[in-house]
Amino acid sequence: MSDRLLKVAEVAERLGVTERFVRRLIAERRIEYVKAGTHVRIKEEALTAYIDESTVVPIRMGLHGNGLVA
Repeated sequence: MSDRLLKVAEVAERLGVTERFVRRLIAERRIEYVKAGTHVRIKEEALTAYIDESTVVPIRMGLHGNGLVA
């Protein structure tokens, strides 16, 4: 487990989103962050947890009788 603290720009790059989106996640308290004075940092493990919590598992479709079922 890493204790590395990431800047907002680094988190945005890893997620493939804008810095504005990451700042909104922080403002809405949807991702855990560290506040050091005026600086905001996100632990690598917090980013991993956010990704894990946001991952949607696909529904497997199979044949059952005359139609598809989940």
